[in-house]
Amino acid sequence: MSDTIHDVTAATPSAAESPVARTIAAANAGRAGAFVGYLPVGFPSLDASVDAAVALVENGVDVLELGLPYSDPVMDGPVIQAATLASLQGGFRLADAFTAVERIRSRVDAPVLLMTYWNPVLQYGVDRFADDLASAGGAGLITPDLTVDSGADWLATSDRTGLDRVFLAAPTSTDERLRLAVENSRGFVYTVSTMGITGARADLDAAARTLVARLREQGGESLAVGIGISTADQIAEILGYADGAIVGSALVKALADGGVAAVGRLAAELAEGTHR
Repeated sequence: MSDTIHDVTAATPSAAESPVARTIAAANAGRAGAFVGYLPVGFPSLDASVDAAVALVENGVDVLELGLPYSDPVMDGPVIQAATLASLQGGFRLADAFTAVERIRSRVDAPVLLMTYWNPVLQYGVDRFADDLASAGGAGLITPDLTVDSGADWLATSDRTGLDRVFLAAPTSTDERLRLAVENSRGFVYTVSTMGITGARADLDAAARTLVARLREQGGESLAVGIGISTADQIAEILGYADGAIVGSALVKALADGGVAAVGRLAAELAEGTHR
């Protein structure tokens, strides 16, 4: 990835225009902060993934992050890779993501973000993808491999459609890249707790707290920490300095091992961390 920063005209819509930012702000007003839960679409089946996402919301998740299965998931750990591979082998098609969002939104009132690598969006067509997501009731996209300075098409399309856009900030990011992430994200900035792939870790990297502080210095107001979070205690710790905590692999493992009921139970246990 080039270190060259291109000039970007930052769009800074107010939080009132973002359903995700509003939800996170409300969670911080009423509790310790927001709980963002990740599951892949189509695992273990499309119907079960919809039921599991609904179970997350019914058990304390504030914002849903639905991952699009992809053949080259460079940021995902083994638990999520296995689930997305199973989804692809089960016949997942990109249009299933919009179906899932629409069905989830018809059952629960929580914002739904899609987490996707950028190539599937390009292949589908950026405008077409955004229009279909908006029509399904989706809130926006988390784009782990798209940087602000290479995302002009997405910036323009998300402004046109009003969709949220969540860029990632890593401990190795320069202050300039952090500023771009803050100024161009809508919903929240995905604050990567540690370098490496996703997966539960016993101890969160202290770099997360430092990174949040650096983002605050750049004006960050809606910051959610992800990668490696798997317990209510970790959520409570993170919400002491950040606005949201993102859990993925632990929820996916619960779904794989025990089905919808198990992932709902784990979500309820994890949600206790938002009340401390």
